[in-house]
Amino acid sequence: MELSDDLSPARRPLFIPVAIATVFLIIIGVSAGLALASWRGKGTTDKHGLNAPIPDVIQTQPACRPETQNMGTKFNASGTLRIALLVRTKTSAIWICKDDRGALFYHANRGGESAPWIEGQTALFLTGVRQDGDEYDVTAADGTVFQLSREQLRIIHKDGRVEIQDAV
Repeated sequence: MELSDDLSPARRPLFIPVAIATVFLIIIGVSAGLALASWRGKGTTDKHGLNAPIPDVIQTQPACRPETQNMGTKFNASGTLRIALLVRTKTSAIWICKDDRGALFYHANRGGESAPWIEGQTALFLTGVRQDGDEYDVTAADGTVFQLSREQLRIIHKDGRVEIQDAV
């Protein structure tokens, strides 16, 4: 009995090549997943040493002013300072800025954003800002306390006098 030319050739089993390809794809996928997991986890451990999520909000906020970036560099801020809160009053503009490690900084300028920035005269840069919910407070070297929310700036002078400036 002869085989006719009209018949298709005998089928080769595909199981072995498919199994090998599947094993290689699994190895590649697992390797890529582990690499991405270790890359994303770098520098993001919480106080218990566990991986914490990277705060994407910090990366998406606009950068603070160049004057604030320069002052942040002088006070060991990490990376780019980004706006956590910006409040404008009739007489000032106040920024709370956050660095890449989550440290907060206060920078205000008397006269607003377009007024000249002269650090120590019209502008005030402070470190050690504390956050409580949507409010921030910081104490200057002379004991003056600045409390900031979206609605107002409250200044408690060292003599106990309270000054409130509403946001505009």
